[in-house]
Amino acid sequence: MRPQTNGIVERFNGRNEDVPQSHLFQSGDDLEQTLLRYVHLCNTQLPQSALKGQPPVATLRDWQCHRLELFGERIYNLAGCNT
Repeated sequence: MRPQTNGIVERFNGRNEDVPQSHLFQSGDDLEQTLLRYVHLCNTQLPQSALKGQPPVATLRDWQCHRLELFGERIYNLAGCNT
């Protein structure tokens, strides 16, 4: 057996790799802010075919309305690392 990759994750990682290569950044903070904006865009605006044409945050909100038992907290989008 070997691990299988997730196509959505691979595309996301590939796009993240393209961003730094296609832009000239003034500093590490500039790069960080650009990547955070990109992650926010991907999570809130870009529809995913695996999620029936909805962005991930919209899908989570929909699941929260219909399957409340899955969630312990209200869903909102926070940029940054998971802790």
